[in-house]
Amino acid sequence: MTFPVQLSLGPLTLPVHLLFEVLAYSLGYRLYTHLRQHAADRISTEHRLWIFVGAAAGALLGSRLLGLLEHPHELLHPPGGWLYYFTNKTIVGGLLGGLIGVELTKNRLGVTASSGDLMVYPLILGMVLGRIGCFLSGLDDGTFGTATALPWAIDFGDGVPRHPTNLYEIGFWLLLVAALWLTERRRPLPDGWRFRLLMVAYLLFRLWAESIKPTPPLPGLGLTAIQWACVAGLAYYAWLWATDRRRKPGASAVIFEGNTPS
Repeated sequence: MTFPVQLSLGPLTLPVHLLFEVLAYSLGYRLYTHLRQHAADRISTEHRLWIFVGAAAGALLGSRLLGLLEHPHELLHPPGGWLYYFTNKTIVGGLLGGLIGVELTKNRLGVTASSGDLMVYPLILGMVLGRIGCFLSGLDDGTFGTATALPWAIDFGDGVPRHPTNLYEIGFWLLLVAALWLTERRRPLPDGWRFRLLMVAYLLFRLWAESIKPTPPLPGLGLTAIQWACVAGLAYYAWLWATDRRRKPGASAVIFEGNTPS
């Protein structure tokens, strides 16, 4: 396979990453509408729309901000000019920024029901499609791993066998879908736990995956900006879990007993 993969339609050459991004958004939204039609949603359509607005605004800001912090040495002299400030982005920043946007919006609306559970499977579908686009884009996408001698290493076009971190992430998402599906076949998860498990699992995965990418750690801090964002996100969910335990003694067992907290 030659990277980046080119998709041609007659005289036109389609940007493969953009094509898969469009598929991720469109098919993810179609899956969401299908699931909502068959779910007992406790959130009104109007409130859902506002929550989407909050999620989109938070994701946009979070993705761009963390993307810029990933390479602080380029802030004063951005490669490619001022457009650099608007094109740099990262999924971790988008998820955490979207989470903040959703929580602020829900607090404003007075919504207490979980809004994330319904989005888990559409998010995973979108992530898988997006990472396929990243993989096919090769070195142009910037999401490749460090050099390795492992037998499944891939040369993305520069003669260096690398960790295919895009494929690792696709495998992670498929394993997570299987784990959630098998868990929920046995007993329903408490309200909000499906999304919590997604976030915690992904933050742990990215905390590890960033260690096999060529992005250098922040000066004097030992970890990259994305890894520190993962640590902050995991600390938030640890605090949330501890708060739940204080409010409802024995709540830590609820996920294993299959009881939904009132």
